[in-house]
Amino acid sequence: MTDEENAQKKCCQGHCQEQKENNCSEQADKSCEQDSKDKQIIELTNDLKRVAAEFENFRKRMDKQNEDYKQFAKKGIIIDLLNIADNFNLALKNTKDQEQFVKGVEMIYGQFMGLLEEEGVLPINSKKFDSNLHEVLLTEKSDKEDYTILEELTKGYTMHGKVIRHAKVKIAKSN
Repeated sequence: MTDEENAQKKCCQGHCQEQKENNCSEQADKSCEQDSKDKQIIELTNDLKRVAAEFENFRKRMDKQNEDYKQFAKKGIIIDLLNIADNFNLALKNTKDQEQFVKGVEMIYGQFMGLLEEEGVLPINSKKFDSNLHEVLLTEKSDKEDYTILEELTKGYTMHGKVIRHAKVKIAKSN
């Protein structure tokens, strides 16, 4: 207890003692009640300060935990990518046989696309332009129906059903 709290306690006890012994006046009764309320306010203020400090410490712990999680959340996919990098390294060491080299690179590409699929990443495949999936870079006069995709310049991808990269395309225009 602080000195101030002790003084208030003694004061309140004194008033209460006085009230019992002398059947004190109403003013002493009010003073005792006020001292009791002041004591409660001090106690509640100290409790509030303690809870606020505990919450601040909790928030700091959670921030640190989130940072740690963010740093290592991608660990699994990074390990899978390192395996693909190892296969690229093997392929580059065996460049003498062109056919085997091409076959190796195709296998690595398949491994890479499989990894993306496991992570929920799928290529966008469509023949008709959709502004939600495609970005038009070029238009070309054509006898095909308007907005038919003539060429995919850059592949687009979705992740768990949401577009993460729009496909860049060349589309047909009748004019």
